[in-house]
Amino acid sequence: MTAPILLTPGPLTIALATKQSMLRDWGSWDADFNRITARIRERLLEVVHASATHECVPMQGSGTFSVEAALGTLVPRAGHVLVPQNGAYCQRIARICRILGRSVSTIDYPEDAAVKADDVERALIGNPAITHVALVHCETSAGILNPLAAIAAVVARHGRSLIIDAMSSFGALEIDARTMPFEAVIAASGKCLEGPPGMGFVIARRESLQRAEGNCHSLALDLHDQWVYMQKTTQWRYTPPTHVVAAFDTAIEQFLAEGGRVARGGRYAASCRTLIDGMAKLGLKSFLAPEIQAPIIVTFHAPATPKYAFKSFYDAVKARGYILYPGKLTTQETFRVGCMGQMGARGIQGAVDAVAEVLAELNG
Repeated sequence: MTAPILLTPGPLTIALATKQSMLRDWGSWDADFNRITARIRERLLEVVHASATHECVPMQGSGTFSVEAALGTLVPRAGHVLVPQNGAYCQRIARICRILGRSVSTIDYPEDAAVKADDVERALIGNPAITHVALVHCETSAGILNPLAAIAAVVARHGRSLIIDAMSSFGALEIDARTMPFEAVIAASGKCLEGPPGMGFVIARRESLQRAEGNCHSLALDLHDQWVYMQKTTQWRYTPPTHVVAAFDTAIEQFLAEGGRVARGGRYAASCRTLIDGMAKLGLKSFLAPEIQAPIIVTFHAPATPKYAFKSFYDAVKARGYILYPGKLTTQETFRVGCMGQMGARGIQGAVDAVAEVLAELNG
């Protein structure tokens, strides 16, 4: 039986070559494996043009592990983080800050509204104690694309530091350290670079890492310690997910062969257009306005039929070869469809066709 295609924001359906890379066992201290780690670190810096100014520190675990590592290491214990919130992942950042004992302020938006740079500027002017702004670039709760460049300019103008959660944008949407000031950008293997889940990474300004010793609340999540150890030994401090690292290296190789960020982002954008247009013909309306819709995951209003229930809808679409994602909104009934990953020969149109068949059964 053919495995269904994942239409989720991660994990994704990954290429066969990436899967095959996990068939070999690696010694975590072996020189060949250490060269893989070094190559990954170098190439990730190049994706955002940060080789001259930043360091890439990989971290075991899901993306949230790396978010917590970045906040706990780069924000001093007396620091104050401003978190603009328009979804669950922004809220998670604020929660992490509170658990870590870092002062935190929020700017709260509805789940269908993007963050506004002017609001961030007013908050920074109104509270000189704020040291950092933590922004989710693409908030996958609804699929919102927040205006990163405008917010980065505001944060830099006011002399504060910007930490970017780029989980669902790194490798597909533009982030350029040469023109966009940031202290750190955080992402993970199982997103737009189409590797398996299991490791994250933080691209942090070199000077920020150098002065971060002693900040972290945790031994395992101490980015400074991880970075220093890697610089000295080329090795991970503690046992890395060796198979995931090797597969991620293969995934990055394919990313570069495809044409890098421009090609990857273009493929996702084309899938997003096909998806939204196709679903509209079925009477399914996307939740967000087009100008704030990221080409990563799309939230749709539930079908307007009394027979609809997400679980049975999900199961019927899965039986046709596609796995959807539940809605994360609290005020309206929705479901989500991802545009990332290897979509198979039929592409995203195959998913639209599967939904059409299920809707026909519901309405029949």
